[in-house]
Amino acid sequence: MGEDTPVLAVDGVSLRFGGVRALTDVSFAVRPGEIFSIIGPNGAGKTSMVNCISGRYRPTEGRIHFDGQNITRLGPNRRAGLGIGRTFQNLALFGHMSVLDNIMVGRHHLLKAGFLRGMLYWLGGAQTEELAHRREVEEIIDFLEIQPVRKAMAGTLPYGLRKRVELARAVALKPKLILLDEPMAGMNLEEKEDMARFITDLNAEWGMTVLMIEHDMGVVMDISHRVMVLDFGRKIAEGEPEEVMAHPEVRRAYLGEDAVQAEPVEA
Repeated sequence: MGEDTPVLAVDGVSLRFGGVRALTDVSFAVRPGEIFSIIGPNGAGKTSMVNCISGRYRPTEGRIHFDGQNITRLGPNRRAGLGIGRTFQNLALFGHMSVLDNIMVGRHHLLKAGFLRGMLYWLGGAQTEELAHRREVEEIIDFLEIQPVRKAMAGTLPYGLRKRVELARAVALKPKLILLDEPMAGMNLEEKEDMARFITDLNAEWGMTVLMIEHDMGVVMDISHRVMVLDFGRKIAEGEPEEVMAHPEVRRAYLGEDAVQAEPVEA
């Protein structure tokens, strides 16, 4: 895939639940190696779009291509196997499992040892593979600075650390594209700064393409290469952060029409 070829291409996607339209004819593309953010007011369709990309929902209309392949009809597991990882708006960790084991779960798509090799574990086949996977997981733990809690039960951790563990589990898949659904929600300022740093480092140092939903506009403006805005399930703007935030429809969606009209006009 060339540098100009999108890693993700969404073409005319619509999504309906009965008579309710969650998305209407949305198209956009995510380039390799960029941080692409989707913003919009509550109920704009942001999570619905991520669910369509990850395979949790199937679009009513339109197509989704990943890495040049039409994945519109593939299930979530097949998409994960192709290299799409994700985190969730509401934490989806296994609270009774350790941090290390939660992250190892993220690598199950990469395990190649079959049933017979598992039965012959003591001969070294699956054992060697598991050790290699554990080394990579330890690298992720070091990168995200969660070494002190690696053996702790995930359910006992503070909220900010649990969000970081969920990011680690998504990273463990070694995704070409990682979908982050409100990664900073519920965090304090210090936790947000840490998470923003980890996301930019994953992008810059590990070459990971990021599609992110986030309400914190300061974070979006600081770390995004491009931004798309949804409002009532329709795309109203797309471009670089400064350009998008100056768009009249975006300002109207966030500030209200009266607030935009009331702004003084420069002489």
